[in-house]
Amino acid sequence: MPPKERIAYFYDGDVGNVYFGPNHPMKPHRLCMTHHLVLSYGLHNKMEIYRPHKAYPVELAQFHSADYVEFLHRITPDSQHLFANELARYNLGEDCPVFENLFEFCQIYAGGTIDAARRLNHQLCDIAINWAGGLHHAKKCEASGFCYINDLVLGILELLKYHARVLYIDIDVHHGDGVEEAFYFTDRVMTVSFHKYGDMFFPGTGNVKVIVFWQIVGLVNSCYIYCSSLVFPL
Repeated sequence: MPPKERIAYFYDGDVGNVYFGPNHPMKPHRLCMTHHLVLSYGLHNKMEIYRPHKAYPVELAQFHSADYVEFLHRITPDSQHLFANELARYNLGEDCPVFENLFEFCQIYAGGTIDAARRLNHQLCDIAINWAGGLHHAKKCEASGFCYINDLVLGILELLKYHARVLYIDIDVHHGDGVEEAFYFTDRVMTVSFHKYGDMFFPGTGNVKVIVFWQIVGLVNSCYIYCSSLVFPL
């Protein structure tokens, strides 16, 4: 029999305590519900459970601009009225509101993805899970689509420290525009997004006709064929 796969599971109970607002569709408390389901089904017995570190500002700035990270660090619901220009510049508002413990929330979910990538890099696990992550819309200098820090980009950057190339597959209903944009001009990351498009559906990008051909990004034919063999069966 093949050896059992080693699964690393990252969870911090504080991540579900934040509140985006009464009418906001983002409900982080669902992360706590998911964790309780994991416990109820006894799945935690099949995994190694870790509490992620809170990502440091310098880690977040590996992708995001330092001024944007610093602004997220200091903005609060009580002080936001003093920063109207900055709120507009960084796209904070109705979709991406300022709430209590915003920066800590970002630190927790980003730290989980960074830790997951590091354990994979050091071959300490075969599968790494961070349900709190996946905020794929955040851009280098602004929030977008309920996403403030793009933990996926940070995780991929960690993987690239040990691996020549990374294949990123996004199965969220929305186009993974933030990750695609971050690695658009490199041949080391191939992004594939399965999502709904059309009818003014957010974010409005990801037309099936928009494809970065392998000749543009520098992939050799054998690499492109191999990636296609992995993706198309999905």
